[in-house]
Amino acid sequence: MERVTRFRAGILLFLFVFVLGFYSFRLYYMQVIATGGDTNNITTFETRTRVKAARGNILDRNGNVLVTNRASYDLTINHFVLTSSKTPNETLLELVKLCREKGIEYTDHLPLSKSAPFTYTLSQFNTTWQSHFQTFLAYRDQLDSDISAALLMEKLRESYQIPDHWSSADARAVLGLRYELSLRNCVGSLSNYVFLSDVSNDVLAAVLELNVPGMNVESATVREYSTKYAAHILGYVGAMSPKQWDHYKEVDGYSMDALVGQTGLEEAFEEYLHGTDGTRVDVVTKDGTLVESYYEVEPQAGQNVQVSIDLNLQAAAEDAMAITIAQLHDPEFNHEEDGRDADGAAVVAMDVKTGQILVCGSYPTYDLSTLFENYNELLEADLQPMFNRALQATYPPGSTYKMSMTLAAIEDDQISRWTKIADKGVFTKYAGFRANCLKYTNNGTTHGSIDCTDALKYSCNYFYYVLGDEMDIEDIDAMAKALGLGEKSGCELYEAQGQRANPETKEKEHDGDDSRWYKGDQILAAIGQSENKFTPIQLCNYVTTIVNSGDRFQATFMNRVVSSDYSKVITVGQPKIANSIKISEEAIDAVFEGMIKCANESGGTAYKTFGNYPVKVAAKTGTAQTGRTDCSDNGAFVCFAPADDPQIVVVVYGEKAGHGSSLGNVAKSVLDAYFGVEDSENLTTGENQIG
Repeated sequence: MERVTRFRAGILLFLFVFVLGFYSFRLYYMQVIATGGDTNNITTFETRTRVKAARGNILDRNGNVLVTNRASYDLTINHFVLTSSKTPNETLLELVKLCREKGIEYTDHLPLSKSAPFTYTLSQFNTTWQSHFQTFLAYRDQLDSDISAALLMEKLRESYQIPDHWSSADARAVLGLRYELSLRNCVGSLSNYVFLSDVSNDVLAAVLELNVPGMNVESATVREYSTKYAAHILGYVGAMSPKQWDHYKEVDGYSMDALVGQTGLEEAFEEYLHGTDGTRVDVVTKDGTLVESYYEVEPQAGQNVQVSIDLNLQAAAEDAMAITIAQLHDPEFNHEEDGRDADGAAVVAMDVKTGQILVCGSYPTYDLSTLFENYNELLEADLQPMFNRALQATYPPGSTYKMSMTLAAIEDDQISRWTKIADKGVFTKYAGFRANCLKYTNNGTTHGSIDCTDALKYSCNYFYYVLGDEMDIEDIDAMAKALGLGEKSGCELYEAQGQRANPETKEKEHDGDDSRWYKGDQILAAIGQSENKFTPIQLCNYVTTIVNSGDRFQATFMNRVVSSDYSKVITVGQPKIANSIKISEEAIDAVFEGMIKCANESGGTAYKTFGNYPVKVAAKTGTAQTGRTDCSDNGAFVCFAPADDPQIVVVVYGEKAGHGSSLGNVAKSVLDAYFGVEDSENLTTGENQIG
């Protein structure tokens, strides 16, 4: 047995020595024998190829991958090898014709129109490419910087020996490639010419079949989405605009053709996700034979960003929104006319203790993986599916504003926690101004004499009409501002400002007599109407601030950043207080009690959603007029849980949803996922839809 083992080992050793000897002889033959023993006669070229670094992954807070990379291939052309071949122009024309046949778009920075009459197209390129063009002209002594486009074409055809019988279109196409290759001679900072990026297998096979001298296949990566959810916040990467390059050219590690985050989290966390490209030096002979290859600079992959989003909650929220809108459209489910024209919606959930955003969804949504294929269709689609309603749409908050009014009234000593106001059904204090309580409108009855907790429970408009009439707008506005309404949440993504109802806003929004501030404006502002318009994320931040007794966190999508190999934590997001307002315990307790009653006592506008829920929830519904008579009202639903030890705030808003209570099941689906509640009763709404 020992002899057999030694025999096998001997064979393996022989094979190793044979292979090593073969390649050593081959190298010796190339460098010595083939050159007559004079290695100085070998014509070799050093070319530098930029090796693209992989972009970092985006993960949710639990480590689920949201965005990653897939392997791809780029086709590069070694300019020394191609231009040293016998028929470079004819070879490139074959390449051009293949691309035309298969509809392939390739890289061409020559700033001339693609067909006669030729004109300059410099404005289509950033300042650096424009500068490269001027360098190219200066490098070729016979070309003046003010040469006309037509004369430039003539001179280039002559210089590159383009046959006279070629069409102007063919000549222009080949000159575009010759220009790219020539730039590598006169602009030292440019690496090998990337002819095609992310090449499919079919295209790769077809191009390689042409045997283009100097054509190489380089490994690369492209972005891949691992989830169909969170399209509005993940964002995408793309080539830099001229304006972006003006910025990134001053930042280490960026080349002109680098892909950068254009929207969403890709843009917000670009500094972490972007890797640093490496440089590989290839030493090649005139015929393209590779003699030596080594890294001058090793590529460094980008860091991985773990965001605050919880994919399970996000999925539950987006699925529930789609189902809820479909149910509102269905007469068999929705027995009322209100809400049957519902369209857009948004949902946001926030961690009470940190301000981290757990959910940020917008409806309708779209598929990020096919965004560019369907881009024009999406732009023209109904309901603007690419519009992020959670961060960018501003809506009247309706009765969800009443918590702010309650806090302002108690803090201003306008009322106490126990003060009762008699609901008269219709507010008619001022001639020509009439405002109804919704219960009176629905059935001609009132809520009777109630305090602020029951006013929140039943969403009694009349109670707040009185407060709006008796309080100063400055006090109303100051509380709303401190709670974050009409103020940006501070998150890393683009968001709308929103606006609060006050004399300054009305003057800015309207002209002439319409810009004057009336008492009626203030009364309507007290129930979340008038000029009040806030984003869903502001509403979520607002409720979170109330839960935190006046401490308003800066909303954030940041959880932590880890190294490319996940071995090291780079940074961890820290909660940041944007501002604080001192609110009395009496005022906070009153709002808490009112919201708890709303969700847990019969007659509360959120009772049908959470009355029998296994986790105690505090909630408030809102119904907001759109200012139109040809559509349903908007709806808002806000809640937090557990009511006695808040951990999560959820806000849902529905355009033309009819009532805030219609959206309760979306919030419940999020809480089901958060608390692990299974098979909770799918409670419908429809009876008590006031608020």
